[in-house]
Amino acid sequence: MEYDHILVRYGEMSLKRRNRSRFEQALKQNIKQKLKDFPNITVNRTRDHIYIVLNGEDHVKIMEILKGVFGIQSFSLAIKTKSELEAIREGALAAFLEAGTNARTFKITAKRGDKEFPITSQDLNHLVGSHILKNVPGLKVDVHNPDVNVRIDVRREMTFITSKVVKGAGGFPVGTNGKALLMLSGGIDSPVAGYMTMKRGVKIEAVHFYSPPYTNERAKQKVLDLAAKLSNYGGKIRLHIVPFTEIQQEIHKFIPSSYTMTAMRRMMLRIAVRIAEKNGALAIATGESLGQVASQTIESMHAINEVTNYPIIRPLIAMDKLEIIDIAKKIDTFDISIRPYEDCCTIFLPSDPKTKPKKDRINYYETKLENIEDLIEKAVNETETIEIDVNSTMVEKENEFQDLF
Repeated sequence: MEYDHILVRYGEMSLKRRNRSRFEQALKQNIKQKLKDFPNITVNRTRDHIYIVLNGEDHVKIMEILKGVFGIQSFSLAIKTKSELEAIREGALAAFLEAGTNARTFKITAKRGDKEFPITSQDLNHLVGSHILKNVPGLKVDVHNPDVNVRIDVRREMTFITSKVVKGAGGFPVGTNGKALLMLSGGIDSPVAGYMTMKRGVKIEAVHFYSPPYTNERAKQKVLDLAAKLSNYGGKIRLHIVPFTEIQQEIHKFIPSSYTMTAMRRMMLRIAVRIAEKNGALAIATGESLGQVASQTIESMHAINEVTNYPIIRPLIAMDKLEIIDIAKKIDTFDISIRPYEDCCTIFLPSDPKTKPKKDRINYYETKLENIEDLIEKAVNETETIEIDVNSTMVEKENEFQDLF
C-alpha cells in the first residue's frame, strides 16, 4: 500500500455551523487554485474533511504548498482502504511502517464516522493494534505519548488511515471575511500585517505612497516584491501606487516640522479611504505596533484617526519588534524589507516628531494647506494600479483615472 490521498482538517471553521458550508467551499476553491500546477489531482469535500486525491502527483511539493493555505488546521498523508477489518489492518500496518523505523511505541486512534460499521471504535483500536504488535517486534503500546499515532477514520464506503500530522496555517480561507486595503510600506511591519489580516479570511488590496525623485525605482520594486510574496498566501493582489511627492512638499513647506509626520499620516489615511471606497474594501489594515515610533503612540493614533470613521485593522498592535521579525522571516518578507532603499515616510523625517500631537493644533496647521482637497483628488486620480501574483510581479497596469468614468 502507498499514500494516495492528503486529508485536510479544519480548525475554527468547524464552529461556523450554518455558515460552515460556505467556508468549506471557499477553502476547497482556494486549495484548487493553489494546486493548479498539479493537473492530475482532485479535491473533494465531505462533511468533516477535504481530501486531495494525488493520482501520482508529488505529495512533497503539494504538502509544502498546503502549509501556506489559510483555513487548514492540519493535514496528513493518508492511505484509503475499504471499510473492512482486514483492509484496515493492513492499511494501518503500512501507515505505521511508513511513519519511521525508529518508533518504539504507538497507539491506534479509531473514529467510526459510519455508525453502521459493526466494530466499535474501542474494539477497532484493539484489533488493529494487536495486528501491528504481531508484525513489528519489540513494539509497545503507549496511549499517552506514543512515537506514532495511527489514526483510522471509518466512513461508509472508505476508510482513511494516517500516521503523521502536519500543522497548517490556521485561520479562515481568504475571501470569507470581506476585503481590506493594506497600507504597504517598504518596511518589516506592514507585510506581516497583511499576512495576519489574510489569516483572518480577509482578501487584501494594497496601497503604497511613492515620492519620486526622492524615492527611486528600486524602492518601488521592493514593494512590488513584497506584494508578490504576500500573493503566496492570498492570491493575486492589486497594488495601488499613489504619487505623494507634491503633498509631502506642501506639508514640508507649510506645517511645523514637529507636526509634519502627523499631517502626512492623516493625508495618507484620507487617500487610502478614497481608494478603499472605490475598490469595495471595507476596512484599512496597517502595520502599526503601539509605541514603536512617534506616529504609533495612542495620542498620535487618536489625532490621525480623526480624519475618518473607516474601520482600521491593526493586527500587530500589541506585538513587539522581535515577534514581528520572526513572522517576517517565516513568510519570507524580511530580507526584502531590509533592502536599503528609503520610502516616502523617511525622506522628510523630522528630527523632533510630536509623540503626543494635539488635534486642535494639527487641524489649525492643516488650514494652511488651502488646496488640500485638490491635492487628495489629484493623487487619487493619478494612482497607478498593478496586479501582482506569485509568478509574475507585474501582470497588468492601468491608470486609476480611467476607472472614475
